[in-house]
Amino acid sequence: MAIQKFEDIIAWQKAQDLAVDVYSEFRNLKDYGFRDQICRASVSVSNNIAEGFDRNSDADFARFLYFAIASCSEVRSMLYLSARLEYVSEEKKSDLLSKSEEVSRIIRGLLKSINKPQ
Repeated sequence: MAIQKFEDIIAWQKAQDLAVDVYSEFRNLKDYGFRDQICRASVSVSNNIAEGFDRNSDADFARFLYFAIASCSEVRSMLYLSARLEYVSEEKKSDLLSKSEEVSRIIRGLLKSINKPQ
């Protein structure tokens, strides 16, 4: 059965969870530029999945899934930096990295499924 709405996509659900976790972790950070950037990147993941899905073409959906993967990479890059700047503990960094990597893996699986010859 084909997915009818983006809210049913597991990658979108997990990306929303990641964004909530990132917002929660950085909510009180006084480095507003850093906080804004990592939060925007985390939100971009699920937004790109949603936007691509509603484009109604596999080619457009795939393009937006690549954008979502890139946003996940941006979140991971900033998580490494956040630990170096001592904004988060190593444990929290590892937890968020793991969640981000899971989202990327799921998106890559989704990409394979829509790029598969019919």
